[in-house]
Amino acid sequence: MPDLSHGTADDAAAVNAIRSSVMRLGRRLKRQRVDETLSPTEMSVLGTLALCGSATPGELARKEHVQPPSMTRIVALLEAKGLVRLEPHPDDRRQKVVSPTERAEAMLEDARRKRNAWLAALVEGLDEDEWAVLRAAAPVLEKLAHL
Repeated sequence: MPDLSHGTADDAAAVNAIRSSVMRLGRRLKRQRVDETLSPTEMSVLGTLALCGSATPGELARKEHVQPPSMTRIVALLEAKGLVRLEPHPDDRRQKVVSPTERAEAMLEDARRKRNAWLAALVEGLDEDEWAVLRAAAPVLEKLAHL
């Protein structure tokens, strides 16, 4: 495992370039929206539900790094829009479990398809060597995203 705390100037430059490019690409990807009525936070919650499965509002708050009262408001907005349903928790009737509706799943699939098409169009601007490097880096970027 590399120790970058005392890294070289090249290491620092690489970290800076990765941070900057990932942030810029992320912002551009977020603009490729299917439904303009949803906030990025609402889309993120739906994405978390799609990735991790049903969850309590408290679990969602932890995964999304927001306070539980904020998540309660977000879930209420999503429920009002018909994108999530609340059901009693199987073990603790005081809690609710949040699940995405079929409409939410279809919306997420449309968003994924649109963003993938946008990114694929960008990739067409790379040469074969650059595309090979990017393909090889994909698992590493995935790992970084989940550390």
